[in-house]
Amino acid sequence: MFEGRGRYDDEDFAPLVPKTYDLPELPWTLAGRLERTAIAVMDLDARLAAAGLAAGWQSRCDMVEATRALILDGHFVDIGDVVLHDAGMDVRSPTHELTRAAAALRARRMALARKAPWPLSIDGLSALRGLMPASGQNEPLGNGGGTQADDEPDHDDEDPLAGHFAEIDAILARTSKTLAGETPIPKRRSHLVYDPEVDEAENEDLWLDVVKRTEKWPAIAGAAIAWDAWTALGMYPRQPWLGLIMAGSILRARGLTAHLLPLVSGYKASRYRLQGREGGVEKVEAFARIVDEAVTQGEKDLQRLTLARETMMRRAKDCRSNSRLPQLIDLFLSRPLVSVAIASKLIGVTPKAVDLMLAQLGGALPRELTGRRRYRAWGIV
Repeated sequence: MFEGRGRYDDEDFAPLVPKTYDLPELPWTLAGRLERTAIAVMDLDARLAAAGLAAGWQSRCDMVEATRALILDGHFVDIGDVVLHDAGMDVRSPTHELTRAAAALRARRMALARKAPWPLSIDGLSALRGLMPASGQNEPLGNGGGTQADDEPDHDDEDPLAGHFAEIDAILARTSKTLAGETPIPKRRSHLVYDPEVDEAENEDLWLDVVKRTEKWPAIAGAAIAWDAWTALGMYPRQPWLGLIMAGSILRARGLTAHLLPLVSGYKASRYRLQGREGGVEKVEAFARIVDEAVTQGEKDLQRLTLARETMMRRAKDCRSNSRLPQLIDLFLSRPLVSVAIASKLIGVTPKAVDLMLAQLGGALPRELTGRRRYRAWGIV
């Protein structure tokens, strides 16, 4: 029987029987398929580390994933608006869709800014949803860097058992309050927005229990079952993009990769859609196809970045030692779109200096995306 934050009946104070998620039986013949996918993921990880473009690749990936997550939910968000909003340079009042895309971008960066097991906890889920600030996150999320584990504060998780003891203390405190009749009344929420029959706390416990029960499984299979359980339990209907972020966090927590893969892009390219009648083997194979497509998308973006960097660095090899041109090149490598105003603000130079550096790049300048004369932007596509 699963033990967690259970509910109690008002009449007899007896614990209700929680919902369950039965783990499927997977045949050994699936091992070869999962191994090939895992090797492809680790190969992409090694290529990112060897190329030295991991931070820029991840920053671009996060922004593109935030926009595509909203597209899968039936909303369109322009990538340029996301980049401008991230830089604090909105040209108009943010729309509801842009706010949701910014929340998805913030959640991806937050999941990467902490050590891998943290997102797979109650505090991690609450922070990724925006219900509570993540401790130790003092640096702004608008910075494209700081997404690697090496950039984390030294005081985070000094004791590997501190997090487990904190969760145990929190459970004991909640249990003591419940037995003493001091359980706080849940905040009243509108029935027009939230389903009163859905117990989010119980669903969180059930999903974390599925993650724990599959921790000895292969990483791909464990992430596939966790994502299916997330969908089956109806976790956070107003934040559907969070499910694939958690699946990517599981792959990262199992040591398969140090990055968050573009699973939304892989989901879109794989054309896999849930029908509700798939078996466990079909679900795992479909998720493996999603990961394969995500790796393919990541490799293509890495190739574009590598070629663009080599072309632009040839123009920058003869520049002065105090030139800001290398910083402009790094900005191109870490943003899907760069305008003169964005470069001027983030690099700390005048717009005229940015124009001179763009002219210095010459034929190595990335493709112009706007086609306008008043507002011009360039990006590596």
